[in-house]
Amino acid sequence: MKPRSSSGPVRAKKHLGQHFLKDTAISERIADLVPTGSSHQVLEVGPGTGALTLPLIQRFGTAVHVVEIDTESVAFLQAAEWMDNAHIHSGDLLKSTPDMLGMTGKFTLVGNFPYNISSQILFRALEWRDEVDGCIGMFQKEVAVRVCAEHGSKTYGILSVLLQVYFRCEYAFTVGPGAFLPPPKVQSGVVRLVRTPNEDPDIDYDILRRVVKAGFGQRRKTLRNALRAGGFDTNTIPEGWRGKRAEQLSPHDFVALARAVRPIQ
Repeated sequence: MKPRSSSGPVRAKKHLGQHFLKDTAISERIADLVPTGSSHQVLEVGPGTGALTLPLIQRFGTAVHVVEIDTESVAFLQAAEWMDNAHIHSGDLLKSTPDMLGMTGKFTLVGNFPYNISSQILFRALEWRDEVDGCIGMFQKEVAVRVCAEHGSKTYGILSVLLQVYFRCEYAFTVGPGAFLPPPKVQSGVVRLVRTPNEDPDIDYDILRRVVKAGFGQRRKTLRNALRAGGFDTNTIPEGWRGKRAEQLSPHDFVALARAVRPIQ
């Protein structure tokens, strides 16, 4: 059974950043990126009318959970017979915890993510990195490119560094506006992130995030000046990096930098 067309009774709401996926081939491709053969759960964010939810259920059955903030979409999903094997949570992902969403162990975060909160969703995946073993989703293309950007590029930034420290990041494919209702004014990109626990750095995440944000907060400045403005003792910056800019350091370099620097007391 197929989900009803997204042109039906559920209205896409601009303030929620909703663009309902209507291309079933794209839905299948995204679902195929989610690793199979594992016993943990799948959490889909913002299912809307269920275009992606159905292929997820076909692959993972009762292991599928969805969280939706739009009450109209929640009512639609609750009435759909093909949703009987999935778990529906009405609420805001950004105001929830894994426990609140029924997650009892490792899970994969999946979704055609609302563009207006996509960066916040990625930061939430970082905060939940001990539970989230992967993230597969649709983003505005410029965000997807930024996630996978290599150091030295103009698109390399805070999200690039932090995500690549904890996840293996892969740009999967591009999706045009015609795959959605209503069509967005931008292209979209699908990204697959896979957790790399065996390479987990021995560094406090809050310290790492603070160092990375300071480095890119004034990205045209050298690290010496950017970290000074961020409240760090510049004498603790390794000498070879003091004159460099943030985009010149790899994620591995930033981990080493975060171990070395000290905040000004």
